[in-house]
Amino acid sequence: MDVRRAGERYRGGEPEAGIDTRHAFSFGPHYDPGNLRFGALIACNEERLAPGAGFDEHPHRHTEIVTWVVEGELTHRDSAGHETRVRPGDLQHLSAAAGVRHVERNDGPVPLTFVQMWLTPRDPGGDPAYELVPGIADETPYAVPNAGAVLHVRRPAPGERAAVPDARCVYAHVVRGEVRLAGERLGAGDSARLTDARGLEVVGVSPAELLLWEMTG
Repeated sequence: MDVRRAGERYRGGEPEAGIDTRHAFSFGPHYDPGNLRFGALIACNEERLAPGAGFDEHPHRHTEIVTWVVEGELTHRDSAGHETRVRPGDLQHLSAAAGVRHVERNDGPVPLTFVQMWLTPRDPGGDPAYELVPGIADETPYAVPNAGAVLHVRRPAPGERAAVPDARCVYAHVVRGEVRLAGERLGAGDSARLTDARGLEVVGVSPAELLLWEMTG
């Protein structure tokens, strides 16, 4: 298990424009050849947007983009004609395929926090696709077949145990609260990269929310 603390994330974004980004992997001007990816995952960004702030229209291609809103409300528009508002507990999946453009903004009156994760598809190209899953539950895993990955949400109460998937690669990201995993205490923004996970459990220390990516490698 490789633990990465919240304070180790690379700080990016445009603070003067109300955009604060914290990168878990090599990204943009921050090039770290030893931290390019884990399994299919190539980005896990914590994004904080002030009211009225956002990312103007920009392109993506050959990327599976999964977004998890923590607080506030995310406005999404893309070149395939989708326009949605993503709220806490909702899961958004944009398959960029051969190419798509989109806008992400905080059009609400309160700060917006979301986690955005990028995965590399097994088969690039094709037509863009979009899905919004409202209020995803703990017992409902979300599969991204083209990346060989499944996302699990865990919300353990203090003292409660929750299973970690058995898999070649598991990426754990703590959204909120504190948990204990394989003897390590993890807080909000901390992450762990597990290889050949077998029979592990996560235990809540305080009310917590955890995202677990199960990947084939």
